[in-house]
Amino acid sequence: MMSGSVGMAEVAALVGDTARAQMLDALVDGRALTAGELAYTARVSPPTASAHLAKLLDGGLITVIKQGRHRYYRLASASVGRMLESIMLVAAVDSPPRYRPRSAREEALRYARSCYDHLAGQLGVAIADALVRREHVSLGDDGGTVTPSGAALMRGLGIDMAEPQRGRVFCRPCLDWTERRPHLAGVLGARLLCRCFELGWIERGRDSRAIKVTPRGRDGLQEQLGVELPAPPKARAA
Repeated sequence: MMSGSVGMAEVAALVGDTARAQMLDALVDGRALTAGELAYTARVSPPTASAHLAKLLDGGLITVIKQGRHRYYRLASASVGRMLESIMLVAAVDSPPRYRPRSAREEALRYARSCYDHLAGQLGVAIADALVRREHVSLGDDGGTVTPSGAALMRGLGIDMAEPQRGRVFCRPCLDWTERRPHLAGVLGARLLCRCFELGWIERGRDSRAIKVTPRGRDGLQEQLGVELPAPPKARAA
């Protein structure tokens, strides 16, 4: 069994390569992508992408799903997703300050994105703020609880409030790497993300983990959850 420091060094080496980091970033939203899609994302050739994916598989950071002749890659676990988000947070907070205008893609990711299996960005933070402000959820430094009124609200939205049999935390804060404030994670965060998709409140962006809030979603989030969203990037820039 390898020591903690050796294991940490090996994981850091895997993530430290630019192409592999770009592949992992593409998988942080929990989706499964093909080698070709990941090669395109990392801007490398298919053979090079295959070599990188083999290393990530050997390192336990990703897993592969086979469907017929197709192979799809995804993060091995939610803990890998949390690790990657934490690295992004450290990079954003501790990197030397410098001015660089955000690209349209960066603005879209900051506005709303999926953080493995829950909502992040300004949207995720706004939802957490609204739930805390209305005393539906209480968030501490390491955990969170859902109040009776919050449980009733979630059930009214069609969200299952039964706690899972396994040991995953039901409700917890996750520090957002762009907003530097917490959004909602845990089982509740994952179920809320799925329900927002089912209700047609949000849609996935193309070739990105950015999330688009639909007009129905903007109305529903405000009426049902009390969420006050800023204007989306395009509207704000207009």
